[in-house]
Amino acid sequence: MHTISLSALTFALFVMPADSAAQQMAAPAGQSFTLSDTMQRGYQGLQRDLADAAEKMPEEHYGFRPTPDIKPFGQLVAHAALAQFRTCAILKGEPDPRKEEKEETSRTKREAIALLKASTAYCDPAVTALTDATVTELMPMGQNRVAKGLIPAELAAHGMEMYGTMAVYLRLKGIVPPTTERQNQQMKKTQ
Repeated sequence: MHTISLSALTFALFVMPADSAAQQMAAPAGQSFTLSDTMQRGYQGLQRDLADAAEKMPEEHYGFRPTPDIKPFGQLVAHAALAQFRTCAILKGEPDPRKEEKEETSRTKREAIALLKASTAYCDPAVTALTDATVTELMPMGQNRVAKGLIPAELAAHGMEMYGTMAVYLRLKGIVPPTTERQNQQMKKTQ
């Protein structure tokens, strides 16, 4: 059964919208930042980061694994996508539509990216439908009841873990990760 770890949730709630937080600090004063809006911005930023990382890795390195006992890059992309399907199925209250798919299945770069995009398309309606009122509503999860907002928090915590791992793989291949690239571009604009 899918469980949510308290430490992952705590981490997600405080770190999830890292890009959003930086943007919000630079935003003009007087704006309001609600819990649901901030969660959605963090989710959207994470989806962009995952997709950009998957795009940046060349096809010939999708089988790259830094050591023999860890996942190759392409499998990380599939793992992130299939985990999103599982998590969002819980939020939607329906069976996982990709339950039978295995992350170990050999995929081309194009296939892995298509799977990631499909998981984002599947998750988008459920995440963007959350409001400040609904993030605290309790819903069934296994034998427990959890606040709906904890589900996308878990999605964010796991997604950030996957992005961080993908960023290391990119660096090992001499590729600047997308978030670093955007930060560098932003710094150049402000100088």
